[in-house]
Amino acid sequence: MKKNLLDVLFLSEKRKMVLLLLRDRARETEYLLKSLDTTRQALLPQIKILEEHYLVDHYDDIYELTTVGKIIVNDMVPLLDTLDTFDIDIDYWSTHEIDFIPSELLKRMGELKDCDIVSPSLTDIFSFHSLFHVNNKMPDSVYTVTAFLYPEFDSLLREMLENNISSYFIFSQELLDKIITEHHTEFETLLKNDNFKMYVYNKDMRVLFFTFDDTHLLMSLLRTNGEVDNKYILCTSRKALEWAKELFEYYLENSTPITKI
Repeated sequence: MKKNLLDVLFLSEKRKMVLLLLRDRARETEYLLKSLDTTRQALLPQIKILEEHYLVDHYDDIYELTTVGKIIVNDMVPLLDTLDTFDIDIDYWSTHEIDFIPSELLKRMGELKDCDIVSPSLTDIFSFHSLFHVNNKMPDSVYTVTAFLYPEFDSLLREMLENNISSYFIFSQELLDKIITEHHTEFETLLKNDNFKMYVYNKDMRVLFFTFDDTHLLMSLLRTNGEVDNKYILCTSRKALEWAKELFEYYLENSTPITKI
């Protein structure tokens, strides 16, 4: 009696890894053995199960995915990536708001699988901007969506503009109101610089902030009860940065440019 396909895929780490190793091309047995650091006696019975379920074929000493195997593995990889993302810290993800992410990008949460959840000390909470200096090199552009104004925003923004960094900021309506009443002069000056672009988001903003540049993505999520904590998500992979770019574009499409205040 054949096993349920879910059992075939996920109840054996060896079977799962064989399928992933065959995803891009056919492989010799020796390659599989070395990659999995295992023996023929341990591996071949697992491959036989994959063959019995029409997921893998072999000829001579070479194994490859069947057409059915390719379809299943191509769908399996995004699921595994998504599980890896939430496995980073399931307690964090489960207690923080992620509904600010549009549905199409929620389906691609696996692209954040290489991110870290950072818990800075109280003295380091507002020093995350230092991450944007890589080998003392400034980024070309910085993109930020925020409902929160960094305590030393004025000096930080002036430093960015002095270094010809293009800065794009999307503010929540509540934060814009605060800027107009409490920081009018500073932002009036900033808006005169061609490298500073400012927008207001036209919907309810359900994230504290996210910001990214050429090499980093930082996200500070609200807790599901609306409270704020000091943790943030840090990503540096190319896939995560592409994901962040699309997230920013979504917010930009739902924002209005601010040219004067």
